[in-house]
Amino acid sequence: MSHFAKIDSNNIVTEVIVTEQDFINSGVVGDSFLWVQTSYNANFRKNFAKIGDTWDVTKNAFIPPKPFNSWTLNEETCLYEAPIPMPNDDKMYLWDEETTSWIEITSST
Repeated sequence: MSHFAKIDSNNIVTEVIVTEQDFINSGVVGDSFLWVQTSYNANFRKNFAKIGDTWDVTKNAFIPPKPFNSWTLNEETCLYEAPIPMPNDDKMYLWDEETTSWIEITSST
């Protein structure tokens, strides 16, 4: 079995199903050209497709929505990254777009 993502006219993923290519080709779920195979373990097409992702045919990749205006797309991974890396420690952080910085989550946060 394989995973397939249904793409709308704006290249946005609207559905993800598990099935065989023959079922997609049968037309039971609509035009087969609206379905793009995705890889659960990201062996191809960069990222596993999720509802709301964008299918970029040029990059041959599924790209998640941009989480914040300050974040940029990593062209290699097709994932968005913060302008500064999250601290690498055992603490938990949230991104603060207003200050474009990571804020430590504390019991009073």
